[in-house]
Amino acid sequence: MATTASAANDAAPRRKGRPRVTETAAPSLVEILNLVRTEQATTRQEIERQSELGRAVVADRLGTLGELGLIDESELGAASGGRAPRLVRFAADRGRILVATLDQTALGVGIADLGGSLLMEHHEATELSQPVSALADRLVTLFRWILERHSDIQLYGISISVPGAVSDGAETLFQRATPGVLPGWESFPLVETLVGAFDAPVWLRSSVETMTMGELHAGAGRNQRTMMFVKVGKRIGAGLASDGILFRGAQGAVGLIGSVPVTVGDRTGTLEAMAGSDHIAQDGRLAAENGTSPILAELVRRGTEITALEVAQAAQMGDAAAIDILAQSGRLIGQVVATLANMLNPALIVLSGSIAQTNDILLASAREAIYGACHPLVSRDMQIIRSQMGSSSGLVGAAIVASEGLFAPPMLKDWIMAGQPQAHPLFQEMKKEIARRKVIKGDMVRPPDM
Repeated sequence: MATTASAANDAAPRRKGRPRVTETAAPSLVEILNLVRTEQATTRQEIERQSELGRAVVADRLGTLGELGLIDESELGAASGGRAPRLVRFAADRGRILVATLDQTALGVGIADLGGSLLMEHHEATELSQPVSALADRLVTLFRWILERHSDIQLYGISISVPGAVSDGAETLFQRATPGVLPGWESFPLVETLVGAFDAPVWLRSSVETMTMGELHAGAGRNQRTMMFVKVGKRIGAGLASDGILFRGAQGAVGLIGSVPVTVGDRTGTLEAMAGSDHIAQDGRLAAENGTSPILAELVRRGTEITALEVAQAAQMGDAAAIDILAQSGRLIGQVVATLANMLNPALIVLSGSIAQTNDILLASAREAIYGACHPLVSRDMQIIRSQMGSSSGLVGAAIVASEGLFAPPMLKDWIMAGQPQAHPLFQEMKKEIARRKVIKGDMVRPPDM
């Protein structure tokens, strides 16, 4: 018969006279928590069956997880011929994850629970070309502002989405140093600054990866076995998820399709250079100057700067030159994506980015090129849609990255007994190293709890 949470807590004093749960119990605690967290098992009976652990062991481990605040057994399930079983739920509200997306022209921040559900978000314009120190200051300020509204719950981690590919060192469970993702980042310790300010482990992932994860878990990709995500902007990149898992490749550099060479007439260049938002804006300015686009020419006369968004708006209004510009970009993107689709056979392709999400012409041209170049078996049931999540997808995906990182068995086994990720030995080593470097540089500001 299932044991209730209150009964388990009442039974806790009986542990006197025998050893408390020791480090040898960590593997079974990790297994049981992840069965509950991923909803593979929702009752004690299901946990016993899935884990192949005995009833007494399961009861003991659930008691420990309950004491740590990581599970909840307060809810009853549906009865099936007997007493209703007590449900075992992951306590996603036990902690919080700070998330941020750094884009070329925008900064987004938010906070999520341990299950990756976004609870609050804020977006503002910024320039990624500004000094990293100024960007870090703003990020810290916004994070502190958010934490003031969630001060009663412990922070478990920080996850940042960045424009460039983040090299994946297989030996790292979380980011232990600031990588050279963008020019200038090598000279400023962004990761170390966040660890020092908030005393929490940090994860970095590319924007395409986080948006792919966001779409997979909270958007059109839910319940899809295989999904390809394509982001169209100044940079063009792709992400691939299969059976709920993001494919990262050998070094975390998956989906750099913007570097693929393409040809239009006698011109050859990379996909980003020939179809990205900078190229769309450039062709739009040329169309305004030579008079082939009356709408864009009028905007120039009014002093409006022509960007890809103006071209997209002109196309939606029926401007022939703007339509041709977007259609050409859509065809080039579609040709490259079709090659990937023929190899990977995705059930769903999602196009994202402001141009793809606000303009039917680029999406229609990409669809036509993809369907036209794909093998019939590949294209037969494949859907090609635009993302409905917008700027939220990167924040949601960043939260999922941190959640999966926190509870990955190699990470979880070294902090679960303490009940908080800050107790992980590698994180403690990182904090000591940060403190040592600050002392050497003469900086009197030290990370918390040192």
